[in-house]
Amino acid sequence: MMEYTFAYPEFFWGLLAIPLLIFWHVLTRKKHVAHVLSPSIDAFAKSGRLPKWQPLLFLLRLIAIGFFLVALARPQTQDVSTQTKTNKGIDIVMAIDVSSSMLARDLKPNRLSALKKVAADFIAKRTSDRIGLVVYAGESYTKTPITSDKALVIDVLGKVSYDGIISDGTAIGMGLATAVNRLRDSKAKSKIIILLTDGVNNTGFVDPKTAAGLASSFGIKTYTIGLGSNGSAPAPVALRPDGSFVYQLTKVEIDEELLKTIAEETGGSYYRATNNKKLEAIYEEIDKLERTEVEEIRYTKYHEKYRWFVFWGLGALLLEWTLRHTLFKSALA
Repeated sequence: MMEYTFAYPEFFWGLLAIPLLIFWHVLTRKKHVAHVLSPSIDAFAKSGRLPKWQPLLFLLRLIAIGFFLVALARPQTQDVSTQTKTNKGIDIVMAIDVSSSMLARDLKPNRLSALKKVAADFIAKRTSDRIGLVVYAGESYTKTPITSDKALVIDVLGKVSYDGIISDGTAIGMGLATAVNRLRDSKAKSKIIILLTDGVNNTGFVDPKTAAGLASSFGIKTYTIGLGSNGSAPAPVALRPDGSFVYQLTKVEIDEELLKTIAEETGGSYYRATNNKKLEAIYEEIDKLERTEVEEIRYTKYHEKYRWFVFWGLGALLLEWTLRHTLFKSALA
């Protein structure tokens, strides 16, 4: 249904005059009837009903006034279109631990699968930002450079797995250093690393604190996430001949002090995700903390509709004039 807006709605106050005009018309109605002196009324017997139609002329005039007042209020319809303009974007690199311990089943179905699902949702929401992926275990490497192609990043993320191509272990320092290297030449307003691990730094030739210092010097904020339940969790400890893992309860060890230090050094925050829901809540919080400045420009096109009300008002006046000078002429003379 077409929705109207009015440029000058104050003209509707003029409609209050209509009841006053009706009152004045009723008060003075006898003056509107012509009087003829005649010794007999037989000659007027056939036309005696015509004055009963006289209010129709007055009604047509009121209708015309109403239409003109609506026209003066300038009825309009609007076509609104919007254009989104990103003023300053954010570049984000997600550094993901893909060591064998990420297959532990304290998150469902396992830590890595739970992470991939939550991270994919996070990436899909960052419509105005560029995102890159870094994975690390005993070594680290870039899975995707920083790109605005979210479909590509989500597709690559979905294929991330522990495949034994890189040596096992947890090289937090190397994972962070590789992420910093991806971001150091970025011209974005804000540069962010989300580093996730479920263990302690036990390999690699880059000290995590040194990598944190590099991140800080390039103005790169780092959010660190420790992934794993408190206590013990069923984790892979050996391989069977068929290539499947042997699981047993293993103590969850996360170097939280190191992760807090990295976050503090770079102006970020540290989080602990002990289950799927907490992991989702962490990514939602980071999503709220790091927002891209987006300007929405609205364009409004107005379509004037007052002309129809002018035409209808003129039509009512024309009909009133025609009836007054034709059908009702003898009764009003």
